[in-house]
Amino acid sequence: MNFSVSTLLIPLVALASAWEQIDKENALVAIVDVQVGLFSLVRDFDPVSFRNSIHAHADLAKTFGLPVVLTTSAQSGPNGPMSSEILDMFPDVKVIQRNGEINAWDNAEFREAVEKSGKKQIIIAGIATDVCTTFLALSLKEAGYSVWANAEASGTTTEFVRSLSNDRMARAGVNVVSWFAIAADLLRDWRSPDAPRMIPFFDRWMPAYGAVARAHLGAVNNGTVFPGEDEF
Repeated sequence: MNFSVSTLLIPLVALASAWEQIDKENALVAIVDVQVGLFSLVRDFDPVSFRNSIHAHADLAKTFGLPVVLTTSAQSGPNGPMSSEILDMFPDVKVIQRNGEINAWDNAEFREAVEKSGKKQIIIAGIATDVCTTFLALSLKEAGYSVWANAEASGTTTEFVRSLSNDRMARAGVNVVSWFAIAADLLRDWRSPDAPRMIPFFDRWMPAYGAVARAHLGAVNNGTVFPGEDEF
């Protein structure tokens, strides 16, 4: 059987989609099953990195004033409650407790919370990547939403499983990205009114970037220019 180049390219073209940026006026953050018992399943990231990433994911909502939906699965059992640090960030947000549904979208209260928000761009992270994040992401896509899956703030058992899951979502048109990419997409421009809040945000969750900002502040305040520096 003979295949032309154009025939072989058809599947690639079908997978291609136009770049869509996150609009902070149309975005919602979902935090799914980030529960103290489920943290032990996360083996594809070191614990400190993953903890920082999931907190950065939550802090994006707080920093940009985005609506948040929190949900847990069977939290009265070994999964345990949601991380207290996240609950403290959103003391006025009710946690939607699912007692049986594995896919959060199958829960009527969760689905209603998303629908009532009126937002069409959903930023999600959860434990585990291959189940809680992937199932919800695919369901949201099927329901007509644009989805950004935070790959750093979703954790699972192995790097192999993470790769399979992220590939599965990407093939379905989900934007699989880092939290830094989400932050930059929301900010858009360092001249934005949101910019002053982003330096402390990065200082909390990306200390290397915080160090750059501190060095810049030190240079500005000090005012010392060494020979040759003014040539840059």
